[in-house]
Amino acid sequence: MRSFSLLLVRHARVQVPQGVCYGRTDVALHPGWEKIVSGLSVLARGVGGRVVHTSPAQRCLNMARRLASATGMELRVDDRLAELDFGQWEGKSWQEIGRAALDEWAANPEHFTPPGGESGQVLRQRVRAFWRDLREVGTAACVVSHGGPLRVMSALAEGHGPDLLRPSMPQGSARLWQVERVLDTPYAHRQADTTGCGEPVSGV
Repeated sequence: MRSFSLLLVRHARVQVPQGVCYGRTDVALHPGWEKIVSGLSVLARGVGGRVVHTSPAQRCLNMARRLASATGMELRVDDRLAELDFGQWEGKSWQEIGRAALDEWAANPEHFTPPGGESGQVLRQRVRAFWRDLREVGTAACVVSHGGPLRVMSALAEGHGPDLLRPSMPQGSARLWQVERVLDTPYAHRQADTTGCGEPVSGV
């Protein structure tokens, strides 16, 4: 059964105060993110990456553009890789949002929808659609995205349904998978886990 290499990358640290919700909000990367891309380019060349898929958010797109330029990979922007839309929660601190609303979200992350935002179910459906397309093509690739979408893809790569509240990859880290090109069996073997410089901060 044919397989292909897939490098999942979470964007580097961002310049956002700790404890602020910023799902769809465009925020700047923390200085020094270019060093992470230099390391990623070595990994991408090593696995024969041909395409860089990225979220449209600048914190992902800036890294993906630099990675594509360094490796010669094709750059593709895909809205399905965007972070969860938190609606009216965007830009607020978790304390401002309040414990009652956060408890309601934690109790039902699949169907809870922040005011004016999207539910976990919507996130999962669009990421699964991207995953199916990726596996159908079966081309060695890199995906630059956020905590939410990468949480879903990591679960699919492991062969089970995503826990939408499980810890995601740290910011500035990458995971390399060998993925089977079979639509009916979303299963993969993780080959490596590489963490970039810097500590993760609150956010997505």
